[in-house]
Amino acid sequence: MGTAIFGASMKYAENILGTIGNTPLVKLNRLTAELPCLVLAKYETFNPGNSVKDRMAVQMVEDAEAEGKLLPGGTIIEGTSGNTGMGLALVAVIKGYKMICVINDKQSKEKIDILKAMGSEVHVCPTAVAPEDPRSYYSTAKRLSEEIPNSWYVNQYDNPSNTKAHFLTTGPEIWEQTDGKVTHFVVGVGTGGTISGVGTYLKSKNPEIKVWGIDTYGSVFKKYHETGIFDKNEIYPYITEGIGEDILPKNVNFDIIDGFTKVTDKDAAVYTRRLAREEAMFLGNSAGAAIKGLLQLKEHFKKDDVVVILFHDHGSRYVGKVFNDDWMKKQGFID
Repeated sequence: MGTAIFGASMKYAENILGTIGNTPLVKLNRLTAELPCLVLAKYETFNPGNSVKDRMAVQMVEDAEAEGKLLPGGTIIEGTSGNTGMGLALVAVIKGYKMICVINDKQSKEKIDILKAMGSEVHVCPTAVAPEDPRSYYSTAKRLSEEIPNSWYVNQYDNPSNTKAHFLTTGPEIWEQTDGKVTHFVVGVGTGGTISGVGTYLKSKNPEIKVWGIDTYGSVFKKYHETGIFDKNEIYPYITEGIGEDILPKNVNFDIIDGFTKVTDKDAAVYTRRLAREEAMFLGNSAGAAIKGLLQLKEHFKKDDVVVILFHDHGSRYVGKVFNDDWMKKQGFID
């Protein structure tokens, strides 16, 4: 008789980073009742930092380590709307780095408190300034990385490891989970890493797959995609968090995007609440924008289509805003 090996069947992750990815696909039912097709949500809040950004945070750090840009005991510095900061904070804790997050003042208080809870130093910058203004969160993050020794500025907007993470993980997961039957991919666009990585992977498997970006009013993406013109007149402050930009990040690969649709701040907020109350999906502000954008695209879908929509982050980040009646009334979003 052989010796019994106890514990050979135990399954556990070495640390919290081992739980990133392999998130479920969940069918939408009530909010998509008017559509002829199957709509499946790629539910990214199952990642340990409660957002899709955990994926690229690990990839960007590991690639920076491999390239010698991030050295032991170093400081990670990033401008973030909160979720990338959270993903990087998880990596920093596990790998022993210091973390500095530079965030703009339109982000929810919950996001700032969560980053501090994870041991990050947080700098808050004004939203209503141009990207090149020294007070902007882009400029501040860059300046801190120049001032602080042994530090690394992540720059998720232009860092190719952002797109790479989704090409290597999110795209293949969607392809396998739908058994290759996916026909459309719909997602909010901010840094562009998710849409570009997933879109490039899916189109490499089937060039017929359509990739749609969800944009917001106040952002430059839709007009730039349609005309090639970067129109500064398109830029004005908006409330929806995590999507849209007043810059053109290098991670946005406009060639693989079939089109954009824009969603208002009010619709994004209202549909975020509807997702919670009608689908039991407690999600962030960009999920409301994504589902409303999907409904705006309904003439593009046919009976046998399989549409995958990606939901970025968790409702806990927005309890003081979208899920707060007083805040919603103040914005004029509910009566």
